[in-house]
Amino acid sequence: MSTPTTADHPAVVKKLSTLDRLLPLWIGLAMVAGLLFGRMIPGLGEALSAVEFDGVSLPIAIGLLVMMYPVLAKVRYDRLDTVTGDRRLLVSSLVLNWVFGPALMFALAWLMLPDLPEYRTGLIIVGLARCIAMVIIWNDLACGDREAAAVLVAINSVFQVFMFAVLGWFYLSVLPGWLGLEQTTIDTSVWQIAKSVLIFLGIPLLAGYLTRRFGEKAKGREWYESTFLPRIGPWALYGLLFTIVILFALQGDQIISSPWDVARIALPLLAYFAIMWGGGFVLGAVIGLGYDRTTTLAFTAAGNNFELAIAVAIATFGVTSGQALAGVVGPLIEVPVLVALVYVSLALRGRFAQRDSTVIETKP
Repeated sequence: MSTPTTADHPAVVKKLSTLDRLLPLWIGLAMVAGLLFGRMIPGLGEALSAVEFDGVSLPIAIGLLVMMYPVLAKVRYDRLDTVTGDRRLLVSSLVLNWVFGPALMFALAWLMLPDLPEYRTGLIIVGLARCIAMVIIWNDLACGDREAAAVLVAINSVFQVFMFAVLGWFYLSVLPGWLGLEQTTIDTSVWQIAKSVLIFLGIPLLAGYLTRRFGEKAKGREWYESTFLPRIGPWALYGLLFTIVILFALQGDQIISSPWDVARIALPLLAYFAIMWGGGFVLGAVIGLGYDRTTTLAFTAAGNNFELAIAVAIATFGVTSGQALAGVVGPLIEVPVLVALVYVSLALRGRFAQRDSTVIETKP
């Protein structure tokens, strides 16, 4: 993936590679291909699900790892201290991810799915699982701050290990009890969540760090960034498209056989992604983070860790449960919505540049 340097939206899009520029088309084709494979090849879903890695289908796990490695190899780890010193960014991210996000999903699930308790519970679980994977792709495509994304994802990972089960207990049992609503519980452990974090973030993060460290040591930073990174960059989107194909192949029957249920689940998800991303973008702009970190804040707030949400839903309620279906619909809605928001971000980039240049010109 290229890294545009101009603030003008049309120029930014022109500088993207063909793979990046036509990403919505490739994702649409991947969705259709997955549905066709799932319907036309007997037993494909069972075969793909036969081998699992930490509760996630092995092909999906491979796709996620391939997807994340190139982006994490691009991170300049020697610049992370500039991010950790930005308290505005860190505090804003923590509030959006661990206070506002779960509360918003709880409210939307109860408002829009009051008669569908299984789907409602599944959505609340999705809201509790903060993103540690695909958000890195969206942030990179939208020219966000890579170093900031790496730090925020790492912080989300630590909070996820310790807070997921606690917040699940609060939003599924305690808060509904206070409000006189139906209560439920989830069966998960700190170790289960820690494994998900270590596998889907730890492995590609360590690989990316070691690649940059030894690559720069052997050949220098100029070679590493001008020669090596362009070679591995496209694999991030190859991994993304492969993951989407497998997801749709696995869940195609459920999606096609229950279109009305999928539509009901999709509505609160659409509202959730729009509010979280929009709120993050507005907040970043108001507190003066600049385009790069505002974009990172918005995407890290909007994304969710669907691997963890699906694994918890299946482990607690079963693979054919409504809770599991809600978890599966999550990424199927998230992917096209956040791809669209990548283009919205690039369109807004020019306004940030104009505002910054105006401020500079008016300074005495």
